[in-house]
Amino acid sequence: MDSGTSKPQQVADRPSRPPGFDMTYRPEEAVFGPRWSKRVPSLLYLAVALGVCALVIAGENSSSNSELFDLVVAQDASRVMGMRTLAIVLLIGAVASVVRTNMYGVRIYPDGVEAREIHSLFIPRVRRYRWPQLERIVLDLKTTVALDLWDGSRTFLPPVSDLAGLMATLERVAAARAIPVRGGAGLDEVVERADDAER
Repeated sequence: MDSGTSKPQQVADRPSRPPGFDMTYRPEEAVFGPRWSKRVPSLLYLAVALGVCALVIAGENSSSNSELFDLVVAQDASRVMGMRTLAIVLLIGAVASVVRTNMYGVRIYPDGVEAREIHSLFIPRVRRYRWPQLERIVLDLKTTVALDLWDGSRTFLPPVSDLAGLMATLERVAAARAIPVRGGAGLDEVVERADDAER
């Protein structure tokens, strides 16, 4: 009978990284913008604003007895807001809307992933995840990519226009850094090291 006191073998909570992975791999920066369905409203707004600006410019430069001059210039005296002021306000709002929309998306930077979303006015909500935080990258979803983190939580990246490009980039990083992946195209080779790419 064994007189020593045996201790239960501890089981690792997470799978260990396989040997040979490259913890120093740092991908080049890449930005993936929002889908076109999210861009269209702001672009339509900009088109309307530009149309109003063109109408005001044409009216102010037309002859004084034309209907366009009467609509744009002569009737301004009875309006609460003049046509020129309205055009400027619309244009500023449209440009702001386009800028706000372009803040949305996903940025891959050398040290990790950045998810950018807009929740109120122009204040972006930025979530950053460094590569060592990722336990698994989930690529088999239909419209987006999910990241399983080391703390057991899952976060979803914002939907982007080039989903295939985002998935390919993340899969290359996962191959180089031995981050488990669910789904994806299945890479046969690890991503080239930076020094190999320069040759």
